[in-house]
Amino acid sequence: MPVIDVLLPGSNVFSDSGLAAWCTVALVTGRKRTLVDVGHVGRRIFLIDALRQRGLTPQDIDVVVMSHAHWDHNQNFDVFPHAPLVLHPWERKYARKPHRNDWATPQWSGAMIESHPNIIEGEDGYEIEPGIRVMHTPGHSPGSITVLVETGDGLAAITGDVLHFATAALSRVNPLVFWNPEQATKSIERILDTTDLIYPGHDRPFRVHGDRTEYLVPFRMSLGGITPEMAGLNWDAGWPDAVQMPWIMPGIDQQTVESLG
Repeated sequence: MPVIDVLLPGSNVFSDSGLAAWCTVALVTGRKRTLVDVGHVGRRIFLIDALRQRGLTPQDIDVVVMSHAHWDHNQNFDVFPHAPLVLHPWERKYARKPHRNDWATPQWSGAMIESHPNIIEGEDGYEIEPGIRVMHTPGHSPGSITVLVETGDGLAAITGDVLHFATAALSRVNPLVFWNPEQATKSIERILDTTDLIYPGHDRPFRVHGDRTEYLVPFRMSLGGITPEMAGLNWDAGWPDAVQMPWIMPGIDQQTVESLG
């Protein structure tokens, strides 16, 4: 059966100066080596080092999956130009002309994607290999996809930002919506109704037990450049004023599937 290995953990760390935006980067090893999301360029050397620690190089990756076209998930695809790039056709179309208020999909996203030499448009049900397939889970973005993996521990979902973190599994509310909030909730519910364990976009892997979640790994993080006693350092459990959650993109009602072109 395929095995999931988190190369880079997802995190919900933020500051009043901006979002760290560290997404989960997961390696699925079956007949092929499939990498789900690649992170932003601030994590590039850490991604390459994570592969090295496992005796791998970028050339050992057979398939790369783009869960969606947001900058924090996709900037390192050029490290793997030899590997087919799987993404949903709606996401590909949207990235060519993103909404003017979509700060997570820069205007250059489409050009970056189209520069890849081998693009595969993976719709709902697309099979990467036996035991690994795509589920179309729109809402956060039009072409957000979840990768379903049949593991020895049950059916796992690598969700990207369809499910950012464990609390969203309980609230059924996506904290950042750039496409459609109703579809975002339906996608969360579809994942929860279908799968046994979840690898979210910005949190640790977890299971859901009724009205509570159970993390599968402990939290680990080392921070540098700050110390607890540093003057002016404040610890804040809430999101910064600039991005109050849940956040729904202004102008979202202007978007339809037909508008993707």
